[in-house]
Amino acid sequence: MKIWNDEEVKFLFSAVEDCKNEQKSLKNAFILHAEKFKRKPNSVRNYYYHEVDNLCEDKARCVKLGIDIFQHSKTHFVSFDKIQEEELFEKIENFVKAGESVRAACLKLSGGDLSLMTRFQNKYQNMKRKIERENKIIPFQKPRKGLTDSDINSLFLGLVKLIKKAAQEEAADKNSSEVMQKAYADLCKKDEEIAFLKSEFEKIKNENKNLLLKLEKSKKNALEYHIIKKRTTDGDENQKRV
Repeated sequence: MKIWNDEEVKFLFSAVEDCKNEQKSLKNAFILHAEKFKRKPNSVRNYYYHEVDNLCEDKARCVKLGIDIFQHSKTHFVSFDKIQEEELFEKIENFVKAGESVRAACLKLSGGDLSLMTRFQNKYQNMKRKIERENKIIPFQKPRKGLTDSDINSLFLGLVKLIKKAAQEEAADKNSSEVMQKAYADLCKKDEEIAFLKSEFEKIKNENKNLLLKLEKSKKNALEYHIIKKRTTDGDENQKRV
């Protein structure tokens, strides 16, 4: 395993302090450190909390690294009693009724401490669910005034889809009509070609018929010529014998 040196430790604690000052989750610091030093975020987180315990016992090392351990000490929360729970719930409810979100209300009540804010928020949500179950209240969203950016985006995307669908259907109808017209034109052209071929075939057939007649006639003439010649030859032979 790669050993942690002082420079890397100082970078990690500085990144954590930046996140706390900017009221961001410490997870961002762990991820940033992991990417920079080629470590796993969970390993960075585990090392951080382990090192916090070590530095709390070693003030000289804190001074050497220039780390204000008070900005990193882990908070040990004491459980709420019933009165504290009710007071917290009422305070958050008042903020919410005034238009604040639950998160913003909890952040104000925690004084900017993200860990404490998360604890307040979880406690409020748990108490709210418990009250709803006890009173059998079905939660519902209050109607909002006006349209949010999300509503406007949804309406716009819906309108775009309708326009696209209409354009596609129109194009399909147009293409279908064009295909039918082309098919009809091709059919007419084929009919013309068939008629032309038929005409040419009839011509050839007639020409062949005429040719056969001529051949038959020539054959007949040749046969008659042969018969006449034979008769003539036989007559001459008979005369010579006499």
